[in-house]
Amino acid sequence: MTQWTVHGTRRIYESEWMSVDLDDVEIPEGERFEHHVVRLPYPSTAVVVVDNDKVLLMWRHRFTTDTWGWEIPAGRCEAGETAEIAAVRETEEETGYRVGIEPLITINPLNGISSHTTHIFVGTGATKIGEPDPAEAAKVEWVPLTEIPSFIRKGLIPCGITLAALATYLTLRTTWSGPPSEPHRAG
Repeated sequence: MTQWTVHGTRRIYESEWMSVDLDDVEIPEGERFEHHVVRLPYPSTAVVVVDNDKVLLMWRHRFTTDTWGWEIPAGRCEAGETAEIAAVRETEEETGYRVGIEPLITINPLNGISSHTTHIFVGTGATKIGEPDPAEAAKVEWVPLTEIPSFIRKGLIPCGITLAALATYLTLRTTWSGPPSEPHRAG
């Protein structure tokens, strides 16, 4: 088994939202170099909210890519907050719906350059308790799950976390047997 060796880390930028490090790494063939790594202090969460074969999506603009697209509710955990609490809070803040949740999958969206983790949940029992945050989405809609493949093909879901979450949910929903097992870690 081959894996990269980390000899050290040099921080080149830090804020409350993220840090950028240069890790001194050595690849199995022996070459040694500095590799950029983005680290976030807290994991993030995302929720596939489903009800009667529909999924709750937000239509929003992302200035970083200057694109519009459909997304599921998502956001970062706050200090001292569990991923489960953050998932429920983010769903409520962004969509105006309170949900019950169960784990779907945990991913590392940019594992080649970031150590960041996103915990994705399935939300059920949605109850409207307020209005969505207008800063988060131009509109919030229940979309039939049967339309999701077409949305993906048309490029209407450009968010990688949303794509991973919806594809995983659609793949597993007919065979769902609870939360996934832990990912394999080198040891």
